[in-house]
Amino acid sequence: MLPHRHGNGPLRIYLVGAHATGKTTVARWVRDRYGIPMIAEVARGVLAEMEAQLDTLRTDIALVNRYQTEVFARQIDQERKTEGPFVSDRAFCNLAYAAHHSTILGEVFRDRRLVEYMNWVREGVVFFLRPHRELVKADGVRAGLDWEEVVRIDGMVKLLLEIFDVPYIPVESLSMQERVRLIERVLDLAGLEHSAGAIAPARETKPNGHTAAGHN
Repeated sequence: MLPHRHGNGPLRIYLVGAHATGKTTVARWVRDRYGIPMIAEVARGVLAEMEAQLDTLRTDIALVNRYQTEVFARQIDQERKTEGPFVSDRAFCNLAYAAHHSTILGEVFRDRRLVEYMNWVREGVVFFLRPHRELVKADGVRAGLDWEEVVRIDGMVKLLLEIFDVPYIPVESLSMQERVRLIERVLDLAGLEHSAGAIAPARETKPNGHTAAGHN
C-alpha cells in the first residue's frame, strides 16, 4: 500500500533498515532510474572527518556519542539542503545503532529535532528493507557483520518506525528484480517520472548490501 503523502512538496524516498540489506544498491537504482539526487550515507564522511577507526568506536564511548550525534545532525542537514526530490539510503537508521553502541539515545529522544525530523520523514515514501542471511558477509571494512547484530538493528529500526507512526513499505524479497519491481510500482503510483533514457532492469541481479555497519 502506498503511504499517504502529505502536501505537494517534492517526493522524498528513503531506504531504511539494518546494514547489509542492500539499501545503497537499491538507492542507486532509484537514482539512475528516476534521475534524482541521491543522499549517500553520511556516516563514512563523518568517520573520515573525525579520523576515527571502527575499532576505536567500539571502545571509546565518548567518541561513539559524538560520532552518532554528528551523523544524525549531518543527515538532517544534507536532506534540508537538497532541493527537489531525492533518494536516501538511510534516514534515522543510525539511531538504531546508537541504541546499542552509545549513551545518547535519551538525549536524542528529548531533542525536538527528532520529532520534527520524523514528521519530515513521514511525509516521504519509506521502504523498509528486511535482512537476509545471504547478504551478511564480512568484507574487511564493515563491523558487526553477524546475523544476530543485523537482526537486532532490524528490530530497532522497525520499533522506531512504529513509535513515530511512520508509514512504510516492507521490502521482503532477496531478489533484486522483485525489489525494483515493487519500488517502481510504488513510485509510479506516487507520480515520479522515469529519467529520460533510463532502462528498466531486464534481469535479476543480486544486491551487494554496500552500507556501513556496526556504527552505521
